Amino acid sequence: MIVLTLTDCPPALRGDLTKWLQEINTGVYVGHTSARVRDEIWERVCENAKSGRATMVFSTNNEQHMDFRVHHSSWEPIDFDGLKLMLRPSPARVKKLSERRLGYSKAAKMRKARQMSKAKSKSRSVPDTYAVVDIETTGLSFMENEIIEIGAIIVKEREIVNRFHAMIKPKAKVPASITALTGITAQEIENDGRTLKEVLQKFLAFVGDFPVIAHNADFEYGFLRSACEKCSLPLFSNQCIDTLPIARRLVYDVNNYKLETLLKYFGIQANGLHRSMQDCLSTKQVYEKLIDLEQREK
Repeated sequence: MIVLTLTDCPPALRGDLTKWLQEINTGVYVGHTSARVRDEIWERVCENAKSGRATMVFSTNNEQHMDFRVHHSSWEPIDFDGLKLMLRPSPARVKKLSERRLGYSKAAKMRKARQMSKAKSKSRSVPDTYAVVDIETTGLSFMENEIIEIGAIIVKEREIVNRFHAMIKPKAKVPASITALTGITAQEIENDGRTLKEVLQKFLAFVGDFPVIAHNADFEYGFLRSACEKCSLPLFSNQCIDTLPIARRLVYDVNNYKLETLLKYFGIQANGLHRSMQDCLSTKQVYEKLIDLEQREK
């Protein structure tokens, strides 16, 4: 099921959409299509909406059984531990949205859509060598919050062959809630923190062009790409394997798909969650369990 709403969009686009969807009110479209057609419809909307706004809600296989996409909207979809939420606009956010929005290029979006459509019909290709990446931040929004810790490991044939860890000094004060969650203190950042650009340069060199494993990768990629943009560095765009949707497809009897929940499900012991290096190690173990589970089901 798809529900698509358009505001201030060209009439030609509205008429074009009636080839696939039914217009039940002015600028409101509903219908059923395949995932491939749905992605192509969204690409068409983004390419032809000009300054207009669009929001798409569609059925998908997650805990909420639905997902969102927005175009030129001040409301921002965010993924919070596997739950998709809509973040209300603040004055600061509205100001930033008047600038060029960050995100994947059109070509990258189309490539990602093709990869997703093929994933259900092809066996997963497991890379021999890959990087596992995790970050800690001052909040949930890459537009308003900052990265304070980056961790990464290089894994070759399931063995860790290299590690990267760095603290970053943010411009704003680390909220008390983040300190309570992660254990990262202002004193630790003051002692060990470096500038964002210095850390990003070393991080990008460390991961190179290895495929990246992450849990809830949209979160990591959003912050990392935004940080690269701020530092005038090449956007982080490595091939990504997200353990979150893999877990949703293979694991059924859990209340949610948080990393901590999956660790308990697979009987993996872990200490120091919500620190980047420990979460990298945990994500690696969960990924290996998921791959083993997937191969047993073939």
